[in-house]
Amino acid sequence: MKRIERTPAGEALSGLVLDMFRVNSLLLTAGDRLVEGLRLTSARWQILGAIIATERPQPVAWLARDLGANRQNVQRIINDLHGEGLVALEANPHHRRAQLVVLTEKGRQTFEAAMRLQAPWINSLADGLAIKDIQATHRVIRTLRQRLEGNGRE
Repeated sequence: MKRIERTPAGEALSGLVLDMFRVNSLLLTAGDRLVEGLRLTSARWQILGAIIATERPQPVAWLARDLGANRQNVQRIINDLHGEGLVALEANPHHRRAQLVVLTEKGRQTFEAAMRLQAPWINSLADGLAIKDIQATHRVIRTLRQRLEGNGRE
């Protein structure tokens, strides 16, 4: 079988992607440890953040789309958050079966507590990194995300 050669850029990107997989795993583990005292996981924290980031309450399917996540996984986590009183489900005037997810006061306080823990942690992680390097890396990752989502280039 003939081996297909990568371009130099393809080779460099392949190495980056492999490191991104590892970094993602390490970030999730670190996030879980950071917020475990709040009875959160990285996944729960991420979903609370997605709810806060919306301008108005959204159904689970929209939250999942915004996160680039599987709707069923997001629904399972929303159910857990609802059971713990961190989110509430409200009637959706546009769709009878797709309830809207809203943050409760307890949910808002829990998210804010997580962010208070995150600030010193992320500052420590960023220590010694050049802002221009962080911004360049962000541009590359954002472009990759857009291409994978089918949105073309920036």
